[in-house]
Amino acid sequence: MLNIFARDSISRLTDPVGASLVRLGLTPNAVTVTGAVVSTGAALWFFPRGQLFAGAAVLTVFLLFDLLDGAMARAGGKASPYGGVLDATCDRIVDGALFGALAWWSLVVDGNSTRGAGLLVCLVAAQVISYVKARAEANGFDANGGLAERAERFIVVLVGAGLHGLGVPYVLDVAVWLLVVLSALTVAQRLLAVRRKYVATRQG
Repeated sequence: MLNIFARDSISRLTDPVGASLVRLGLTPNAVTVTGAVVSTGAALWFFPRGQLFAGAAVLTVFLLFDLLDGAMARAGGKASPYGGVLDATCDRIVDGALFGALAWWSLVVDGNSTRGAGLLVCLVAAQVISYVKARAEANGFDANGGLAERAERFIVVLVGAGLHGLGVPYVLDVAVWLLVVLSALTVAQRLLAVRRKYVATRQG
C-alpha cells in the first residue's frame, strides 16, 4: 500500500544516491547481497540477545539498501531478470531472519509463547504473500498490492520492536497481532485479485 503512495517521492531521494554509487563502480547485485548479509546478521545477533532497539535501528539503516539497488539498476541500465530473482531471494532470507530471530527471543528468552506464535505466523505469512505474487506472475497475472506489503510489515514490526526495547509496554504484542491480521488480509486480497483476473480472462 505504501508503494502506491510513496514510490515517486522515495525515488526522487534514492535515484541520485544510486547514480552516485554506480559512478563509484558498485553494482546493484553487490548492494543487494551486502544489505541482505548485514541485515540478516544484525537480526540474528541482536534480537535473540534481547537487544531489540539496537537491532531495529541497525536493520532500519541497512534495509535502505533494498531501495538503493533498484535505484542503481535504473541509473546504470543494469536491471536484469537475474537481479530481480537475486533481490527477491535476499528479501525472503532477511524476512525469515527477522521474524525467526524475534520468535526465538519471544519463545526461548522472554518466555512469551503467545507473542512467539504470532511472530511465527508473521514469518509464514510473509513467505506466502511473496509466493502468491511469484506464482501469479509465473502464470501471467499481477498480484501486487495489499494492506501489508513488505514495507508495511517491516515498519510495523521494527517500530514495535524498537519501542519495546525502549521499555514501552505491550507495543510489540500489539504490533505482532496487528501484523498477523494485516498479513492474512493481504494474502486474501492477492488471491482474490488473481481470481478476478483469471475469471476475466475466461470470460473474455
